[in-house]
Amino acid sequence: MIRKAVIPAAGLGTRLLPATKSQPKEMLPVGRKPVIQYVVEELAAAGIKDILIITGHKKRSIEDHFDEDPTLQNASPELCPTASSMHVQLFYVRQSVPLGLGHAVNLAKDFTGDEDFVVALGDSIIHAAKPHELLIRMMKCHRHNSAAATIALERVSHEDVGKYGIAALEDDSTEVSRIIEIVEKPQVGEAPSNCAVAARYIFSPQIYGALSRITKGYGGEYQLTDAIQLLIRDGLPVFGVMLRDDEKRLDIGGFDTYFEAFFLLALTDPELGKHMLNWVKRWLQVIERQCR
Repeated sequence: MIRKAVIPAAGLGTRLLPATKSQPKEMLPVGRKPVIQYVVEELAAAGIKDILIITGHKKRSIEDHFDEDPTLQNASPELCPTASSMHVQLFYVRQSVPLGLGHAVNLAKDFTGDEDFVVALGDSIIHAAKPHELLIRMMKCHRHNSAAATIALERVSHEDVGKYGIAALEDDSTEVSRIIEIVEKPQVGEAPSNCAVAARYIFSPQIYGALSRITKGYGGEYQLTDAIQLLIRDGLPVFGVMLRDDEKRLDIGGFDTYFEAFFLLALTDPELGKHMLNWVKRWLQVIERQCR
């Protein structure tokens, strides 16, 4: 069982300004909880015990959110989550300069040591009845194939391939397949497939050797995707695990996907979902009349 995970959460969130001017995008509420709480809960449910959160400028509220709060000591764990109530240990390190996801993951080297570890992006939610089951499948794949890297993938429209890392698979008709190429945010028409990286990874310590060899890539940053491509070129086993039909990655990277995520979780809320659905129906009728 993999014990450790890394949550990169140092991005500036400039595409979500002004909402992120004074708070991290990882702390934006989606439904009832901030984004990063969904991620920590997913990792805890998958059996992860130790989690390193990579923070940066103006990210102190992430630490505050998971701390014990004496003024809320009588609140339930659901209303006042802490690391201890989720049975995990949280550790923090700062990425003082935003040099990319590859640089951020490299900061975890001392934390993960010689163990395999999960990387779960702090601005992406896996929406499913049991979100942690994706990581469980990834862990089984990783162990069974003695993989250097195992990556969650989902199919996106061909118009959206330029937003993500894109992987080409040895066999794209199966749920699990070896990855033969991966590229960061390719141009539409140049992408090797429409299989996008879905914000969850498992790595062996071999990733650090690859990270030490990359140079700045897309956007002038050190790209994790470039290090994964080096593993592939070295002939090391890198596998992709497809999200199932009932699993959806919610990317809180811009207002379009943030609105979609909040809307979806509001509509599926066990207590208020039906009310929200009726509210939306009424407003759609109002808007339709106004547009006539």
